[in-house]
Amino acid sequence: MTTLTPILTRSWDRPDSFTRTAYEADGGYRALRTALGMPQDDIIQAVKDSGLRGRGGAGFPTGMKWGFIPQGDGKPHYLVVNADESEPGTCKDIPLMMANPHALVEGVIISSYAIRANHAFIYVRGEVLHVIRRLQQAVAEAYEAGYIGTNILGSGYDLELIVHSGAGAYICGEETALLDSLEGFRGQPRLKPPFPAVAGLYGGPTVINNVESIASVPSIIDNGADWFASMGTEKSKGFGIFSLSGHVTRPGQYEAPLGITLRELLDMAGGIRAGHRLKFWTPGGSSTPIFTDEHLDVPLDFESVGAAGSMLGTRALQIFDETVCVVRAVLRWSEFYAHESCGKCTPCREGTYWYKLMLKRLEAGQGTEEDLETLLDLSDNILGRSFCALGDGATSPVTSSIKHFREEYIRHFENGGCPFNEAASTVWAGVK
Repeated sequence: MTTLTPILTRSWDRPDSFTRTAYEADGGYRALRTALGMPQDDIIQAVKDSGLRGRGGAGFPTGMKWGFIPQGDGKPHYLVVNADESEPGTCKDIPLMMANPHALVEGVIISSYAIRANHAFIYVRGEVLHVIRRLQQAVAEAYEAGYIGTNILGSGYDLELIVHSGAGAYICGEETALLDSLEGFRGQPRLKPPFPAVAGLYGGPTVINNVESIASVPSIIDNGADWFASMGTEKSKGFGIFSLSGHVTRPGQYEAPLGITLRELLDMAGGIRAGHRLKFWTPGGSSTPIFTDEHLDVPLDFESVGAAGSMLGTRALQIFDETVCVVRAVLRWSEFYAHESCGKCTPCREGTYWYKLMLKRLEAGQGTEEDLETLLDLSDNILGRSFCALGDGATSPVTSSIKHFREEYIRHFENGGCPFNEAASTVWAGVK
């Protein structure tokens, strides 16, 4: 039985966990002092040796990304933290920044020092004003202590850290759209190459990493690369925060080694809500192909989930029981993607629009089986042809739901309407 590994979440139950005092009492900023005494290339190598992979969804090796930054080029380097968490079902970075913002701040300082960056930015989704204020407070406390600013802890290293609030666009979770937004332009993905490591923010070499990725760096420096690599699986090292939501007895954040299974996580979370059974679930948010109860024992690591036909993504485990209409769920996700498409490319702009129209008709029982083939054909014309991954992600729930629940789609138009009671899936179902 896999056990939880509370590291980033260790102090979340402490009322003042977000303060510098509490963070330092738990060993906070000790790793920063260690890092400032290390050659910068040794820090990059330590992150490589740890096996840390990006926790924002793609799973790209973090140390390798840092290594792409050209050194000695005479250009300013930048670190940008992608805190624009907005994938439906994903809710790990927001509570992390609320409860433990100094882990992110310390990670930013160490990471910036490693890539020789003197300016760093945390790009936060604009709607989460409470998180922005919490981060701003943490950054101010770090400045007061001399952890940020000029000649940090007498090391001769200077760093300015800015918390920047976006305008609430899902597309800005795509790294180059985030850069455009940060520069003051409309957030739309850039043509690549050049990649951000060569020409990113303001045309300078830039590293863009997820909140959880950067917040994991201090523990690696403090405990060693081998310590981090001892957890997880052969190719998916370390720990991660798994977000369980939906029809589960105790929804929440569960920090565990990569490779844990949903069956184990459900045991920890008290199982599916009483009197019901698992129907389908997402391993990594709404942009990943859905799984069913047949996949309960798939190890939740990048390779195993990929081999089973989905993606680990952001480890947003949305749990749905038998009361949920899969067509309705896919319609809701498709409405989100249609709304959030930036409109830059035709496959995504038009494809997500037609998804919404067709699924709405199918959910109302007005479609035909031919419509299912049209949806699959439409998906083929979006997947791999859109400008960024938003279009690709939008196809995942559509194609996977037809694969696993074709008969349920057919029942809708055979019955002339949705056969499910919408209220049965709600939290107040059965309450009198």
